[in-house]
Amino acid sequence: MNLVELAWPRIAELAPCTPLVFPVAAIEQHGHHLPIATDSMLLAEVIRRTQMLTGESVLFAPLQWLGNSDHHLEFCGSLSAEPRCYLDLLNRLMDNAILHGFRRIVFVNGHGGNDIPGRQAIFEARQRYRHRADLLLLFTTYWDHADPCASNPDLVQRSMGHACEWETSMIQAIRPELAGPVGDLADVPVNFGFEPAYRGWISTDRTMAGHMGSPRHATPEKGEHLFECYAAGLAAFLQRVIKWDGQSW
Repeated sequence: MNLVELAWPRIAELAPCTPLVFPVAAIEQHGHHLPIATDSMLLAEVIRRTQMLTGESVLFAPLQWLGNSDHHLEFCGSLSAEPRCYLDLLNRLMDNAILHGFRRIVFVNGHGGNDIPGRQAIFEARQRYRHRADLLLLFTTYWDHADPCASNPDLVQRSMGHACEWETSMIQAIRPELAGPVGDLADVPVNFGFEPAYRGWISTDRTMAGHMGSPRHATPEKGEHLFECYAAGLAAFLQRVIKWDGQSW
């Protein structure tokens, strides 16, 4: 179900037990070959397919396209809410939902740069509502709910990158006219961690072209496989939210 298609009395009826999902993504550079709305477009498709699996058991808010993308600002066209502004936005959405009676609130993320502030926002809200034992506040990223390599050995990458084989394949699957040529694009290693310590970074520390991964290996067929895996994984995760007993998790 879509929140914006319902009248407020119906929303009030759903509020106590129906999970409310806030999809959050970004508008930012995606290399020389993908549109800047890639993250938002891909998450919207994952959500669309997930809705087909969850039916009327989950309520979905509109996709929030403004994300925390400060690390991409060296690339033209990237739009970003700076970290504290983004934290306040997520916190306010939770406050609104809780005010209206929702007890199961899930942010489904489609942009890696939202992950750390998203978790921080959940942490802040839990402290703010520390007297409430009936709230389930969650932040998750859609590609954490499936292992597409396990069922498709043709995938060259072993994890999500940026404007990479996986994202390029998914854009080729749903909007092929927006995907530029990839044959001459060099591989850029996907490396989002500096274990055992975390280092703050900006995108130009890791790529000058804007992509991270191996977009030259992308195909529409791989994109369709990725969408199927992620929608099924996210739907299964939301079933856990629906069945939450108020104590576990």
